[in-house]
Amino acid sequence: MGGNGTFAAGNVVKYRWEAVGSVHGVKVLALKDKGLSRKLPEEAHSSRMYIQQHEDGTFSQLRIYDHLHRLRFEVAFHPETDIDKSRRDVLHYHVYTYRSGSSHFRRSEARPLRPRMWNKLKKYMKGMTFNEER
Repeated sequence: MGGNGTFAAGNVVKYRWEAVGSVHGVKVLALKDKGLSRKLPEEAHSSRMYIQQHEDGTFSQLRIYDHLHRLRFEVAFHPETDIDKSRRDVLHYHVYTYRSGSSHFRRSEARPLRPRMWNKLKKYMKGMTFNEER
């Protein structure tokens, strides 16, 4: 995956990510160059979902993509001052929307993960418990 996972407008872009495992059939990705942005790709090439883990193997981020390979939903565990002003890590989600015919997305504000979402996605979040705090 190159260009942080984008198709890069037809240009050849060096791959930034590599699959290093899987959790319940979903690819776990790791950066090839640890100095780059740690966000998972905005577009998917071969999967509808990707997971990122911390160095110790615990959950960091999960992204879900639509049939057009576009990012639609993200769950992450890091500081979000919209939810917790103390800058502690918080389990939260964002929703991504697109205008018709456009590749530009709009990301929702961070929202605390809901119990129903947790129950559906917890199997992918190794090392996490609901309402997790670090």
